[in-house]
Amino acid sequence: MNPILILSGKGKTGRRVAAQLEARGVPYRLASRSSERRFDWYDESTWAEAIRGTDTAYLAPPVGPTGLAQAGKFVEQADGLRRVVLLSGRGVGSPGRDFAVYDGQLDLENVVKASGRDWTIVQPAWFAQGFSEDFLRYHVLAGEIRLSAGTGAEAWIDTDDVGDVMTTALLDESYVGQTLAISGPRTLTMTEIADELTVATGRPITYVDLDTESHVAELIEQGLTPEDADAVRDLFAVIRNHRSEYVSTGVDEVLGRSPRDFTTWARETAKTGVWAG
Repeated sequence: MNPILILSGKGKTGRRVAAQLEARGVPYRLASRSSERRFDWYDESTWAEAIRGTDTAYLAPPVGPTGLAQAGKFVEQADGLRRVVLLSGRGVGSPGRDFAVYDGQLDLENVVKASGRDWTIVQPAWFAQGFSEDFLRYHVLAGEIRLSAGTGAEAWIDTDDVGDVMTTALLDESYVGQTLAISGPRTLTMTEIADELTVATGRPITYVDLDTESHVAELIEQGLTPEDADAVRDLFAVIRNHRSEYVSTGVDEVLGRSPRDFTTWARETAKTGVWAG
């Protein structure tokens, strides 16, 4: 059995897929800029060697228009791959999705579908682990979640559930040709998220609703490029404009169980000490 290629294998979803495959005794290959088998979305000379000897790949593409375009080029040039499972975003391609951030994601989905390869696309809601493993962790530590999400809500999903769905999609050929939308069991606003984290951490955490220009300026000050800052702003604009206030049932349908609730996730995560200090 050829190993399953996991691109961005050290990211939030990739390492969870790798752990699931490891537990099941399924061979896999991690490929990233820092792995033994080097892979760089922006260095096309690394692509062929990463693919060699594999026929199935899990793709977690980079954020931003340039990164998504590179991922599309990779799919088009990925000779030898028979099957691709793509991490996309919930709502891509839906009517009324008029935000720029969706353009690159939709283009990539279309490239995957037109590639002639077997494909599965998984569209998750925002990751709860964004508050513990990504830049939002520093907002929690500072006691202020500073975003331009307004009063909109999102059905935040535990990334462990995403990894479980991804692994099932990789190993079960019955999901070929399907797009799977997945989310947590309920929607929460940023104010409600702050309240949940206040209880979980035992420290006061508030939500500060920024205007979009201030949000971009703060992201750039924190080190993001203007392009990536605009992409993050556009993602939160989807929440701000109340386009994510719905629950998707993909976790129940694929795994035969309910997704983990944000309250449970937050309280168990707090016990790890990630928000201490």
